[in-house]
Amino acid sequence: MQSHKDSNPAAKIMPDATSGLNKKEQVAQMFNNIAENYDFLNHFLSLGIDKGWRKKAIKEASSVNPTKILDVATGTGDLAIAASELRPEKIEGIDIADQMLEIGRKKIAERDLAKMIELQTADSISIPFSNNTFDVVMCAYGVRNFEFLEDGLKEMSRVMRSGGKLVILEFSKPTTFPVKQMFGLYFKFVLPLLGKVFSKHNRAYAYLPESVKAFPQGAEFCGILERCGFVKAHARPLTFGITSLYTAYKP
Repeated sequence: MQSHKDSNPAAKIMPDATSGLNKKEQVAQMFNNIAENYDFLNHFLSLGIDKGWRKKAIKEASSVNPTKILDVATGTGDLAIAASELRPEKIEGIDIADQMLEIGRKKIAERDLAKMIELQTADSISIPFSNNTFDVVMCAYGVRNFEFLEDGLKEMSRVMRSGGKLVILEFSKPTTFPVKQMFGLYFKFVLPLLGKVFSKHNRAYAYLPESVKAFPQGAEFCGILERCGFVKAHARPLTFGITSLYTAYKP
């Protein structure tokens, strides 16, 4: 498969620059290492705001009345679980980090959602579903970690039906004073320190701000979506631009 690293400068940001592993392998290893504490840190470090972001994403997904939903880079399944309120026939979740998926499966079983939600190990550049399968394809904070961004986005389009909707949450960089300055300090100093203390992983929460800084956002990312075959790409900043909610459609 042809790669498109140039459209995603974040592809060059590695969790461990000293490792001999490729980006995909490093990302999987990193998330497996922090899986046990991932949910706690997600909610703690975002002050719980992440739950509201997911609710807004699910509201966007609801506009096409989906019966089949795919969650790419599902992690521990929070977005897939949130989507269960739409009562679709099926939600499929894929991720490259097995330990994250194991935690997700436990959460799904605890909520008695195993018949609706199924998680499996798979990569964004080789999604194991047929063409035109899903009404909604969504991804929360995963596209930034794609080694081959455009290949992954084209795969997401391939498995989506015509008229289906893409819903992506991704961190972005605030541009207004003083949020820009406060966010920069928090991301650069506070988050890596807290992440290291609670996750015992030296690089995971330093990699996060570095990859966010490098990743294309707003109109630039919308342009990439449209280059990958989507239409009506739209970026909606949330919480002063700390995160962005992207939507697009398959023609």
